[in-house]
Amino acid sequence: MPATSVRDETRRLADQLPDDATWEDVLYQVYVRQSIEAGLEDVRAGRVVPADEVRRRVVTARR
Repeated sequence: MPATSVRDETRRLADQLPDDATWEDVLYQVYVRQSIEAGLEDVRAGRVVPADEVRRRVVTARR
């Protein structure tokens, strides 16, 4: 399946917004999409920390 262009994704996002959407709504949706894409790239690049390690770090930091 070919990669979807940013332009196509922007159109799709705009089509899903309600008619009374604000610029803030648009920016929030773009922010969410960008955050998800960055997270997926981190996973692909192996820049992840297992959940058990995160729990250990949180518990250690609370002490």
